[in-house]
Amino acid sequence: MTTTTGGTPAEPQPLLEAEDLTVDLLSGTPGAPRSRRVVRGVSFTLHEGETLALIGESGSGKSLSAMALMGLLPATTAEVGGSVRHRGTDLLALHPDALRARRGKHIAMIFQDALSALNPTLTVGFQIAEVIRAHEQVGRREARARAVELMARVRIPDPARRYRDYPHQFSGGMRQRIMIASALALSPDVLIADEPTTALDVTVQAQIMELLAELRESTGSALLLITHDLGLAATAADRVAIMYAGHIVEQAPVEDLYDRPAHPYTEGLLAALPRLEGPPDDLTPIPGTPPAPGPLPPGCSFRPRCPAARDSCATRQPALLPAPPARLVACHYPLEASSAR
Repeated sequence: MTTTTGGTPAEPQPLLEAEDLTVDLLSGTPGAPRSRRVVRGVSFTLHEGETLALIGESGSGKSLSAMALMGLLPATTAEVGGSVRHRGTDLLALHPDALRARRGKHIAMIFQDALSALNPTLTVGFQIAEVIRAHEQVGRREARARAVELMARVRIPDPARRYRDYPHQFSGGMRQRIMIASALALSPDVLIADEPTTALDVTVQAQIMELLAELRESTGSALLLITHDLGLAATAADRVAIMYAGHIVEQAPVEDLYDRPAHPYTEGLLAALPRLEGPPDDLTPIPGTPPAPGPLPPGCSFRPRCPAARDSCATRQPALLPAPPARLVACHYPLEASSAR
């Protein structure tokens, strides 16, 4: 724990910190360019050994935020603003070569669709080994041995033999394990997992999340979990950030957020979750639809769907501000929203 000069405990420095992150998607022609803002001032911190779940509907901007963090959005189609600091270094200000050197070695990503992310013409072992050789001066034999060790670490049966297999020869869950092994190849201290259990059955989902939790604990790395699954986040995360229309609207420790949501959107998401107790059709959907990417009308972006909206909500976009207990919320009336639950 870091301390101030007076001996008072101070907040440890985050491993990863995003501040006012924006993403504009570019289109049109050079003479008549057009842009649509899809990520609007996202800010969060991620500390050593912590899992932060970034939750949102499709189109909320969560996956684009992850791609922007990694510097994977082409400059010809997207413009990224704000800052993303890893151990104090602003990744968005780095030269592409410097960013490429840091990516994989210090911060790595597990993609949503392992079959698309893996090269179908190369064996999985070769692909893991090449990650190592791209960043370290090691020979093929050593890289192969380390790749086999990584495959064993993520519980691929008979890894020495399966090193020579191709992605299509693995099940969906095993391909996701290969992706995790590749992400861990250089022992990064930050892992970004973008919907890592999509299209997997419930049992395999649980195995993948258990594996990620074990690896996080054994390495001390931090995990940014991108998901739309509230149930998954409840079991895996320490803190949760809720995204809506490109904004983070609430951020809190996982138990506080699920027990006492302060934003009407969070409350609506939790009310729409199926529960074991009660009638199977006892769900309360959120009325309306999320706004389309691009310019938003004045005021709170959730106002057209919010049951607690007032006249002031139509004129001012609420800022993400501290609210008890130990949370941030972007709502003009968060305590009323919380007490209305």
